[in-house]
Amino acid sequence: MENILSILVFFPAIAGLLGFVVDKDSARAYGITVAAIEFLLSIWLWFSFDTANAGMQFVELIPLIPDFGISYYLGVDGISLFIIIMATLMTLIGMMSMSITENIKNMIITLLFLEMTMVGVFVALDAIIFYLFWELSLVPMLYIIGAWGGPLRVYAAVKFFLYTFMGSLIMLVGMLFVAYVYHNLTGVWSFAITDWYALVLPVNYQLWLFAAFFLGFAIKVPMFPFHTWLPYAHGQAPTIGSVILAAVLLKMGTYGFVRFSLPMFPDASVLAITPIAAISIVMIIYTAMVAYAQKDMKQVIAYSSVSHMGIIMIGIFAMNAEGISGSVFQMLSHGIVSGALFMLVGVIYDRRHTKLMSEFGGLASVMPKYAVIFGIMLMSSVGLPLTIGFVGEFLVLIGFYEVSPVMTVLAGTSIIIGAIYMLSVYKQSFFGPVTNEANKSLKDLDRKETWSLVPLVLIVVWLGVYPKPVLAPIDNSVKAMLSFMNEKAITQEAKDMIKVSKTTLNRGEVK
Repeated sequence: MENILSILVFFPAIAGLLGFVVDKDSARAYGITVAAIEFLLSIWLWFSFDTANAGMQFVELIPLIPDFGISYYLGVDGISLFIIIMATLMTLIGMMSMSITENIKNMIITLLFLEMTMVGVFVALDAIIFYLFWELSLVPMLYIIGAWGGPLRVYAAVKFFLYTFMGSLIMLVGMLFVAYVYHNLTGVWSFAITDWYALVLPVNYQLWLFAAFFLGFAIKVPMFPFHTWLPYAHGQAPTIGSVILAAVLLKMGTYGFVRFSLPMFPDASVLAITPIAAISIVMIIYTAMVAYAQKDMKQVIAYSSVSHMGIIMIGIFAMNAEGISGSVFQMLSHGIVSGALFMLVGVIYDRRHTKLMSEFGGLASVMPKYAVIFGIMLMSSVGLPLTIGFVGEFLVLIGFYEVSPVMTVLAGTSIIIGAIYMLSVYKQSFFGPVTNEANKSLKDLDRKETWSLVPLVLIVVWLGVYPKPVLAPIDNSVKAMLSFMNEKAITQEAKDMIKVSKTTLNRGEVK
């Protein structure tokens, strides 16, 4: 299928426009149908993907403003392929499980436009196109939080927007400067990321540009101390907003580090290993402890989400195939597991209209199916072997052990602390007698909720037992990127730190 990436990007938006003429009573079915088609298209992309080629595939290149080198330039490799599939899957699952009835038509249209921006970010190979999709993704989420959120929804929405928007502006300045440097060196303007990869910049240039991109990506992750917007956003957002935010939007930041910062600024990336690892470890331990102190179940999951993003960050800066491949895989794991956990919190909130753990207790005897699925997702979150959560964390810790055994041990405490606060949540909410009369009549998962959650359970187990179909294409592209970074690095220190695998497969063309 020609132009599959363009279809993936714009099909949800076109369907969203047509949604304005759909009757509100049919809006949910319409949205689920569109999201299902989009997901099937992403699966077709996977089956058509050449796993032996680590370069960009399905490339589309159309000049838009030739004088300034701005092009409609799309492509996908092993790093971005599965993040796109996860984005389409979680959008579909989120719509299937959604319990919102107020202004449902507006919500469906908003989600379809949000899906367009998310897919656009992960396929864009022109920096301006990337930036446009990056910024446009803020608008639907701002509306979702502000229109359907809790009592402090306006404060949470504005804080989310201001934090991420200000970081993005600094990143834009960095992008414009890279294009300016490219013009000075080659005599032509270009915003193509693959053209920028060819630039060999002085280390001082790399450090300043790395800092500019770092602010944009770090706020999105979010890294400590830029994380304060996320608990508010999660706490006030409706369930569907938290699912999409945790599953996909946060991954834009970590994806940005892999797509931009590492291959464009290899020397600066090596110099940043220790400070970023230190920040990530603080982020892992501090937010895990804050999660343990929470009384609100949704806030526990929110702070847990930040802690797990710290694991992804140290893997990205391990500078070896195990660490970076593990991080990309952990992005998928985190998206599926945290998205499922937010959905599960939404299930109990719809029934009791509270998220306080003190209001529960003994739910396992009242809602056994709910308790089993919550338990599986909880165990995956803490990295239980044979679940998807184990694979990524294990690879990340193996990869970063080569960089710093001491820091790896500190990062590994996240597994212990995570088990403590997650099992505490489970104990308070699910075990013991049913002490609250309101909980005795709670209904277990209905058909809609079961159909939404069971596929995620199957994925958690499948990729925990047999991750190769997903991990192999990721690893192929990561090894190609590391080989390229090693060749491009200026300093010997950087060349020594960037570990190139002897089994690197064909990198393929990058243009």
